[in-house]
Amino acid sequence: MPKDLDRDAITSSAAQKASNYRWVICILLLVAMVINYTHRQTFALLKDVVGPEQGWTEQTYADIVFWFQCAYAIGYVSFGGIIDRIGARAGYSIAFVIWTVAHTLTGFAGSAANFMVMRFALGIGESGSFPASLKAIAEWFPQKERALAVGVFNAGSNLGAIVAPFAVPLITLGTVHMTLGNFTLDMQGLGWGWQATFFVTGLASMAWVLVWWAMYRRPREHAKVNPVELAIIESDPADKSPKVPWLKVIAVKETWIFAIAKFLIDPIWWVWLFWLPGMLKKNYGLDLSSFGLPIIVIYLMSDVGSVAGGWMSSQLIKSGVSVNWSRKITLFVFALMVLPVFFLDGVKDLWTAVLIIGIATAAHQAFSANVYTIPTDTVPRAAVASVIGFGGMCGAIGGMLMSKNVGFILEATGSYRTIFWIAGSVYLIAVLVIHVMSPRLERTTKLDGVAEAPKT
Repeated sequence: MPKDLDRDAITSSAAQKASNYRWVICILLLVAMVINYTHRQTFALLKDVVGPEQGWTEQTYADIVFWFQCAYAIGYVSFGGIIDRIGARAGYSIAFVIWTVAHTLTGFAGSAANFMVMRFALGIGESGSFPASLKAIAEWFPQKERALAVGVFNAGSNLGAIVAPFAVPLITLGTVHMTLGNFTLDMQGLGWGWQATFFVTGLASMAWVLVWWAMYRRPREHAKVNPVELAIIESDPADKSPKVPWLKVIAVKETWIFAIAKFLIDPIWWVWLFWLPGMLKKNYGLDLSSFGLPIIVIYLMSDVGSVAGGWMSSQLIKSGVSVNWSRKITLFVFALMVLPVFFLDGVKDLWTAVLIIGIATAAHQAFSANVYTIPTDTVPRAAVASVIGFGGMCGAIGGMLMSKNVGFILEATGSYRTIFWIAGSVYLIAVLVIHVMSPRLERTTKLDGVAEAPKT
């Protein structure tokens, strides 16, 4: 609790209300995530335009995805520690510039090797996004609001995946078709080609980092935060340990709970993100000019799930349910919602498949929003970004393994059936792992009083 804070004065001041500037910060994080996923999804949407032009196979595409995820794994764990040291403001700015420059320069890629280099650089930069966002949430939100705040900014991943299938075809192609049943809307595109798509979407997004740098400060340093809101933000007990050493962070069980959950569930999101356009083409005959609407619907559904997951656990906490059971009940409910994916390979109707995938991706986002709150619930704030970074690295390693296997499975069988079986099962496994490793989901005391030695 902040020193010298006159709570009686605040309480008696009927005219003063909380400034709620923390939600402005949350919206900034949301916009950054929209840009992040627009850049990430652009490559997947252009696979069947660039691939034939450059002679790619399914394994070639999987290898490009692999190197993005390899960089993501390296950068995620590195950025976690960097952000813990230099803060969310500078850390996010550095990450954003790296990934946006890499995305923009991808327009010059003339071979699969060039794409691997550019996607590697993109992965390094984008890996800083979640650690920085979670660091900002830990600084700006009390525990009871964090799941909802994470759900709000995490919805940007779905919004970005919605913006991309709308914008990319319009920039790349001369004509785009939006079909729903017997209704078809033909839209005139710019027809600038795939290279210009990277240039336009990259350069246009640079404005965000200027706004972020101008607007972000820690709550106690921000002129827009009044005492009432500061009391809300700092309502949790103060953490006892500054700058927890990284090796100490990975030695505690709570770090591994998060890391194993990420290893299990992140690869499934990667599959939807990078292989959904190809699956829609193979199973339902869609292409860049026509798969925009199904993908938009799927990620609109995902947005609802992202916010709903945070809302559900936050409401349970507010109603008196413990943090432990609020998180786990929410995780279990949304793990069950993924199960229809088991039967997806036999679905012949496009919009039935869209419904199943949309529910699964919504459930993933709800599940993920609650998994991301585990570090903020169980470790000191000074260690949050490092835990997130380590867990993100493990998730990216899982994604690397999954990408290699998806490429192999598709080349060997030509079917997505095995991939769907895996996608349907991992969430219940993750819930079981979380509960077995932490029956009460308690905050660890092993990092209290653990501080780095001062540098000389």
